[in-house]
Order: sequence, then structure tokens, then C-alpha cells
Amino acid sequence: MTQTEFIKSGKASIGIEFGSTRIKAVLIGENNEPLASGVHDWQNTLLDGVWTYPLDEVKAGLQDCFADLCKNVEKEYGTKLTSAAAMGVSAMMHGYLVFDKDGKQLVPFRTWRNTMTEQAAAKLTEEFSFNIPQRWSIAHLYQAILNNEEHIDKIAFMTTLAGYVHFLLTGKKVIGIGDASGIFPIDSVNCCYDEGMTEKFDALTGGTRFGAKLLDIMPEIVMVGENAGTLTEEGAKLLDPTGSFKAGVPLCPPEGDAQTGMAATNSIAPKTGNVSAGTSIFSMIVLEKALSAVHREIDIVTTPCGDPVAMVHCNSCTTDFDAWVAMFGSLLSAAGSDMSKGRLYDLIYSLAAKGDPDCGGVIAYNYYAGEPVTGLDSGKPLVFRSPDSKFTIENLARSLVYSTVATLKIGMDILTEEEKVSLERIYAHGGLFKTPVPSQNLLAAALGTDITLMKSAGEGGAWGIALLAAFTAREDKSMTLDRFLDEKVFGAMDGSTVSPDARDTDGIKAYMDIYKAGLAAERAAAQI
Repeated sequence: MTQTEFIKSGKASIGIEFGSTRIKAVLIGENNEPLASGVHDWQNTLLDGVWTYPLDEVKAGLQDCFADLCKNVEKEYGTKLTSAAAMGVSAMMHGYLVFDKDGKQLVPFRTWRNTMTEQAAAKLTEEFSFNIPQRWSIAHLYQAILNNEEHIDKIAFMTTLAGYVHFLLTGKKVIGIGDASGIFPIDSVNCCYDEGMTEKFDALTGGTRFGAKLLDIMPEIVMVGENAGTLTEEGAKLLDPTGSFKAGVPLCPPEGDAQTGMAATNSIAPKTGNVSAGTSIFSMIVLEKALSAVHREIDIVTTPCGDPVAMVHCNSCTTDFDAWVAMFGSLLSAAGSDMSKGRLYDLIYSLAAKGDPDCGGVIAYNYYAGEPVTGLDSGKPLVFRSPDSKFTIENLARSLVYSTVATLKIGMDILTEEEKVSLERIYAHGGLFKTPVPSQNLLAAALGTDITLMKSAGEGGAWGIALLAAFTAREDKSMTLDRFLDEKVFGAMDGSTVSPDARDTDGIKAYMDIYKAGLAAERAAAQI
């Protein structure tokens, strides 16, 4: 069967992921390879001190992204996209999306990027003996209750961005277990919200204006591979106002970007993991056993199958690097030497590869927002050096690349050095690795382990949720997700692996010694 015939037969699967700067849709073929994609660029908005995305922009971005996919399918394969075997939605995890009984949004969407729930997160961590990060939905809810915010007695439904879009398309208030693990702690044995902790939360909030039981407002968990609803007529009209794409397509459970990253890198087994790097950066390490202590720098979430995962999440990654590249581009333009964006990035990365291993004492902090891993309530990008630092373009470029992984290293060192978590393989994906050298090399040095980039590394989470959708549509329902990924997706796929280089390892150690000592300067700058 040709690719065109496969698409026309309605057997292809579709994944749509809402990233922090781009909404992307991917159509995959008979061998689960990407056939076509569509994109819509967007940005969060700082509204009254809160990072948010208006829900009108969510809907408009969904439509534009899907229209771009349909246009590219017709251009490449000469046929309209009218149906699919299955589809799925994923998005940035966490945050605060609450609605009343009539479906009215009660407050603007508070995204993962906000660091406004320190009081609630600390209290819940103490009560649960389980780390509750500031960005988790339950921390946002409890902080709103502690603040006695006007809307809290009207909350009838709380969900994530992926759960919200899934609801728009299917009418179902459901969630995948991985995305659910960023709302509230999960019981991985029974694959449900932790019952003891929900009871503690209800006891904590008893007597407040928040009158609901927690389980009554959270989305129902649907396990990977199960049908989580079908595309309704209303959902199809929202997705494709032209009417070409028809209702009735089954959807897999909506998932978080962390879980789709795990699917897209085949890292769902113990001692495997992945690093996803874009606007934010996070590692996901599948655990063999529970950690010995609660660490505020480390979240415990789950794989798409519900197995426990240690997650180190850092709010800032490439935003500051991108800003520097844009500034360099403006300089070149002013000098009459325009260069394409792709060539400019390649140039900066090539210069970074030539820098001194320790960046010559040039230190960059890339914090665009607060960072709980390093105890920052707010952030400001900062570059500092001493008068005798080797301030060259190569060292500055290398320092900017180092800064994208520096905070991640701080959290990962807790796992590997304190908790003695062993790593067999780490896969990397996301925008940071579109130019592998030196990003892949420096990440290997920072984490002290081999880093593999698959050929699919640039496809990211949209491909990952498309794979989870295809898994839902599989004919052999006894096939597990790990078998599906091993046999149907990654069996013959090529990848490139880089091992830590001693020169880079020594360099980033020296860099990190200064970086950690200089965090006091970053904290002071953030208060200005």
C-alpha cells in the first residue's frame, strides 16, 4: 500500500502537542514514521504578573496547526486528510485550569512557568512526605485556597491543557496517568490518584470555602492503550472548520509532554531515561526502586504506563540562548551581512565547540523565570566574568550552551551521587539538539553518561503522542507499550551516541564550581 493509499484508507494516526512556543501536529504512516506535520507558533503572555495562554489562542492555534497539517498532506500526497485510525493530544504538564459547573473558566490559565505557590507546595510536601513542586496543579489549587481567592467555591473541574483540549474534542473529562501525575501524586500499584493523600488534602481544606472533594473535580484516569473517547461532531468542527475531517475518530488518553518524550525516545523501562530540551529542560529517569528521601529538586511522576519516574524539571533552557542568537543576527544585519536563522545557529554552535572547556571563566545564567531547583523565586538572564576572564566569542557561545544544561546537572547529581541511581542509556530530543554538536557532547559530559539522539529526535512530543494514538489503534490488544515501541517503532531506527569526553567533563566541572558559587549574584540580580 502506498503512503497516499494508507492516508486515504484512514489508517494513519495523528498526534498534536501544545508546546510552550509551538503547537505541532504529526501524521504517522504504516511503519509509524512521520509522514507530514503542521505547526503554529505561539507564546505565553505575562498578564498581571501571571504567565498564561488565553484559551481563545488555544483554540485558534489548534485550528491553524491542523490546517497546516492538512495543507501539507494534500501538497505531499495529493489527497485530503479526512479521517484517522486514532489521534491524541499532549501538552505542557501541570498548571492551573479550573472551571465552574457550567464550563466557564474561573481564572486565566496559570502555566507551569509560574512560581507563586511556594507556601502551598511546602505545606503539601510536609503533609504528604512527598515532593509537591510549585508548578503542580494541586499546589496551585491549594495556594488559591490559602489565598481565599474568590473563585474557589465555584470550582467543579480542574484539568491540564492536554485534558482541556481533549475535552473540547471528545466531551470526556479524562486524563492519561502520566499527565495526571503532574496534577496530584499517583499510586503506581493501583494506577490511580493516591487515596491516602487525597484524604489528607480533603482534611486540610475542610472548613474552607473550597467545599468540593478533590476526587470529584479531577479528571478520570484512563490507561495507555485504552480508548479515551471519540471525536464528536462539535470537536471535528472545532478542529477543522472546513468540514473535511470527519467525526468518529478514537482518541488515546491525553498525555503530558514528559510522557510523550518518553514514548518518542523509547525510554519507558527502568534505568533508561530521556532529556527533553526546548524552552524548558527536564530529564525523566525510570526508577527501579523508590528514592531513599524526599528531594525538593526531584519530582516523582510516571511513565505513560504508570511506572514511577524521577523527574528533574528546570524552567529555563533555550530562551536566553535564542535571544543572544537574535541579537547576533541583528548585529550582522546592521553590518550588511544577513544570514539565515539556521546558518546563524550553526555558526554559534560551531564557535561554542571551539571554546575553552571551562568557558574561560565566562559564566551565563539563563533564568527567564523563577527556578525551584536552585531556589530562585524569580529570574533575570545574567552573564558575569572577572577582569581576567577570557572573554571571546567562542567562550561566550560555549557558556550560553552550558547554561542550558547547568541547572539540570544540579538536580541530576542528586540522583546519581546521593541516590546512586544507575543509568544505562539516556536519549535526548527537542529543539536544543537540532544542531547536535556541541549540545549532545556537553550534555554527555554534564550527566556523565552516553547520550543518544535518534533520527527522530527533532520530531519530539507530537510524534510521541501520535505513537500513543497508534498504540491505542493496534490490532493485537495484548501487545504492551514497551513491545510496541521495540518491535513496531524503534527496531530498525538509527541513532547516534556520544560518550562523555574527559576534556569536556573536566571543563563543565570547573564551570559548575563557579556557577554554583555565583548563584548569590543571580539571586541579587533577580530582585532588582
